[in-house]
Amino acid sequence: MTSAIISALTVLTKPLGEASVRDAQSSQQEALLAALQANRTLLLEQLQSEKRLEEVRRLREEEAAAGAAWFSGDTEDAAWAFVQECLLLLLTLARHLSVQLELFNRTPAPSAAKLRTPEMAPPLPPDVLGVTQQKTLGAALQFVVSLGLCPYLAPGVGVSLGRRSAFGAMVEGLVRGGAAPAAERRLLTTTDVLLRLAEVSSLATPVFTRHLGDVMAALCQLGYRPHRAEGGGTKGEKELSTEERKTCREALKSLLGKVYQPIVIKELLILQGGPKQSGPAGSSGNRAALGSAPAWLRRLCGQLLSERLMQPNGVQAVVRAILEGGTGGESDWRKCDGVARILVACPQQSVSPDSYYRQVCPQILDLLHFKDKLTALQFQRVATRAALSMVEDKPQFAQQYLLAPLLAPLQRCATPSDGNSQAAVEEWELTRCVEDVYKLWVVGNSPSAPLLKALEEVLPVIFTLFCFTKQNVSHLRAPCQEILLWYLGHTEASAALSVLRQLSGLGGQVSGVPPDFHFTPGSDGGASLSPRDTLSDEDDALYERLSGEQWRLECLVQLLAELKDSDLPGDFFLELLQELTSWAAAGEEEEEEDKLEADVSAMTLLEAEQRRSGREAGRGQRLALLQVLAAVCECLPHTLLLRKTTQVVDFMVSLLQRACAGLDQASGPSAGSPVESQTLSMGMGLVATLLSAPQLSAEDYTSMSRLLPPLETLSQQHPEAFVQELASGLRAVIATRGAYRPDDLTAATATATATATATATQRSRNPETTQKNHSNAPSAKKQTQAGRSQVSRTSPRSSPQDTEPPGESAPVCGTGDSSPPARPFSDWLLEACDPDVPTRAVALRTLTRAVREGDPDAVQAQEKVLTLFLENLEHDDSFVYLSAIQGLAVLADSYPERILQRLLGDFQHGPSLPTSDKEHSLETRLKVGEVLMRASRAMGELAPHLGRPLVGVFLRGTRDPDQTVRASSLSNLGELCRRLDYALGPLAQELSSCLTALIKTEREVEVRRAAVHVIALLLRGLSDKATQVLGDVLLDLYRALKWVVRSDRDDVAVLHAQLALEELDDVMRRFIFPEQKLEKKIVVLP
Repeated sequence: MTSAIISALTVLTKPLGEASVRDAQSSQQEALLAALQANRTLLLEQLQSEKRLEEVRRLREEEAAAGAAWFSGDTEDAAWAFVQECLLLLLTLARHLSVQLELFNRTPAPSAAKLRTPEMAPPLPPDVLGVTQQKTLGAALQFVVSLGLCPYLAPGVGVSLGRRSAFGAMVEGLVRGGAAPAAERRLLTTTDVLLRLAEVSSLATPVFTRHLGDVMAALCQLGYRPHRAEGGGTKGEKELSTEERKTCREALKSLLGKVYQPIVIKELLILQGGPKQSGPAGSSGNRAALGSAPAWLRRLCGQLLSERLMQPNGVQAVVRAILEGGTGGESDWRKCDGVARILVACPQQSVSPDSYYRQVCPQILDLLHFKDKLTALQFQRVATRAALSMVEDKPQFAQQYLLAPLLAPLQRCATPSDGNSQAAVEEWELTRCVEDVYKLWVVGNSPSAPLLKALEEVLPVIFTLFCFTKQNVSHLRAPCQEILLWYLGHTEASAALSVLRQLSGLGGQVSGVPPDFHFTPGSDGGASLSPRDTLSDEDDALYERLSGEQWRLECLVQLLAELKDSDLPGDFFLELLQELTSWAAAGEEEEEEDKLEADVSAMTLLEAEQRRSGREAGRGQRLALLQVLAAVCECLPHTLLLRKTTQVVDFMVSLLQRACAGLDQASGPSAGSPVESQTLSMGMGLVATLLSAPQLSAEDYTSMSRLLPPLETLSQQHPEAFVQELASGLRAVIATRGAYRPDDLTAATATATATATATATQRSRNPETTQKNHSNAPSAKKQTQAGRSQVSRTSPRSSPQDTEPPGESAPVCGTGDSSPPARPFSDWLLEACDPDVPTRAVALRTLTRAVREGDPDAVQAQEKVLTLFLENLEHDDSFVYLSAIQGLAVLADSYPERILQRLLGDFQHGPSLPTSDKEHSLETRLKVGEVLMRASRAMGELAPHLGRPLVGVFLRGTRDPDQTVRASSLSNLGELCRRLDYALGPLAQELSSCLTALIKTEREVEVRRAAVHVIALLLRGLSDKATQVLGDVLLDLYRALKWVVRSDRDDVAVLHAQLALEELDDVMRRFIFPEQKLEKKIVVLP
């Protein structure tokens, strides 16, 4: 039966044949009209004549009788007659499918239970249509909508046929709906039939997927179009009754509630039409192409859209309707901004702005939580723009309904409720909150006062969470760091400095969470806030608190290190220095008050306790300040702390002010402090360097003018004569803005700095001689003045600074290795034996520089230089023997054959000089080992030639009775063997036997560690050559390393073995699976 009805529809909608086209008139409208009449006539003839369509004829007649109110068999309008036949057949099909489906659901198929198997598909319901049948049904619906619905829509209601296609324009001219009798009745009939068809699920899909907009336009016109004035309608046309209009409104409301909301919103936007004043005829634009809708329809669509928006999940539906199907291009970003503006604007239909934002803001936050990449990107853009616009335009509602719920988990971390053992803030809450804050603040990147203020309240919690993630592997570390950096980079400098003080512990509370709670790792890589277990031991609790504060400080410094293009680290450092200066002055006042108020008998007990607690709190703040300053100075480079000239000047002002404050205590314990003297000299060297710049602007001199008062104080009151002279010279240069410049100011400053540094080092290492040196201060001043006058008479020559590897050089004097005054080489040889430590150290470094530069006097006197270096190698002061080690390494690099032989003998048998102290020979041997290690590093490509004797000595050193010598020999052996390459091949067996025996039999932990480390260095140095050089012993080394991992109890040795095994694994993987290279080989045949 279904096939018979579909075949009848096929006869009614089949295309016109070629013969009919030739017989028809030349006009397309006439040809179409003739085809409609011919197909209708043919259908009626077949219904009367063919037996297979008898049941279809019966059902059609029943439907015609039921629809007698609108069906007219003798109408003169051919198009409407054709539409009537289509409607009757569609109603027949819907009635038949409904009956069959009801029977199918009521009575199961006979013997179905017997024949059904697990693999058998369930039987198809009778309302399922085939592909061809769906195509015929779609054609019939298209005819119904094109001929029976769209022509009867009022101008501006829906998309007219003429805007859809050229054929639609022809059909629009064929059927003049406005001039047709009972146009609204026909529109009501067609719409009612389509809604009845939609009650069958298999027919509702083609109706709503293709013609939803037309049905909605018809219902809007039928239910909401204002009554026309009298005489405006066509003669004989009957207006719709109030009940009919009410039915259409209810049908529209039901339809909008059942269909997928983004599609409904999209169709409503199309019905709303373009702007009221469309552009010129030649303009192209989607909105302009829609035309202008009537005012009543625009108001209706706006109201319906507002209702869609304010219902549950309405925001998501609006966003999907506008953005669905986008590609993320520039047009999509503009759509996102447009949607955001729509969401922020409160519609007129809303009861109150408060109720609207209370309902919409949670839905805006939900847009941030989508997982699909493209959808999440678009929704995040909409949510971010909407939130930022709401913060700017409606800050009160944004704070109450947007920012407060978003930051609620972080707020609960700061003030958690009392709980037993469950987490106060769950992991998913904290993760979502941090991600939302990152998207809104960092990605949105629109700093405003409400946003910065809201973020500042939870910043301590975010920083505490960041410190926790730095101790673990967590995906929250990066967003927390970006949030903190964003705030510090966009807020005002004063607010940022205040936050830094709070985070560093200088502003009161240290942690962002209460002390009874702490963050714990989550199961998904996040964190949750849980109650802290109470520690019974007070020492453990104190240690945990102090270690936590130290770790927070380290994390803060690491955070500041990321602000490479900001002045904030330098400003924070200068503020700390300024506070340190004020604390120093306050400390002096407190000491004077303590002396004056030593008697506390006149105080009450409460006053005395308050005074004591206040003093203790002040001392705690000072200790915290010193701790923060130490961390900043140790971990942050000076290029980050002092980026601008103004910051350098501020630093010098603080430094000179502290120096001036210390001048008033000439008899105090800090008088003549070596650290202060050294710091002051280096600071003056820094000022001299600034003044020696080729071009200084007027702004630079203006900022330096703040140095004039402290420099004047130093030039008049400082006890050191050279400091007075330097301060006076610097003050003269700044005051005259460079017009007056003393001769050799920079060289004199460098010499004074070196002298102060050396003196400070000697005093710190020999404190018992400090008082004696102070008693000889006048003579020292005269010698300094004489040296300074000699410097001024001799033109200084600059030399490049020593290029030493990091960590290998001794402490450097002052601001760098400045060239010493020109003096005879013999004088430096004599000063290398001077009992004064600074003088001797400076002389040794000068001799080292002379050897490195190939000075002729140093070449002739190399034996004397070698003897001097070996003698000073036994000195107790590190300032001296490190200089000697550096000099011997340079000698060994310049004259390797002879010097290395001498050093190898001393390392193996002890010092060979007659004046050597045999009791300290072990220390000397270790120092010689340090020289040999530096020489091995400097050999480079000559290592295979010069290193063979060293290997033998180091191997013999592994059997030395002293464990330190054995460890030193192994360390040197590893540094040397990693540079021997293929020259190591003949020694591989001996080296493997030695290392394997030490690993398995050595009792000392340090020696076993060194032996395992030698294997790691070998594999790392040889790399891909290891399979060739160590091929015979590679298996033995592998077994030795596995033995360490399984059997050794020392964790450090096991760690070294694991690293060595990783190196070996990489080598073997590259050997077994070499990298594939696409290369072309050209072979010349003989």
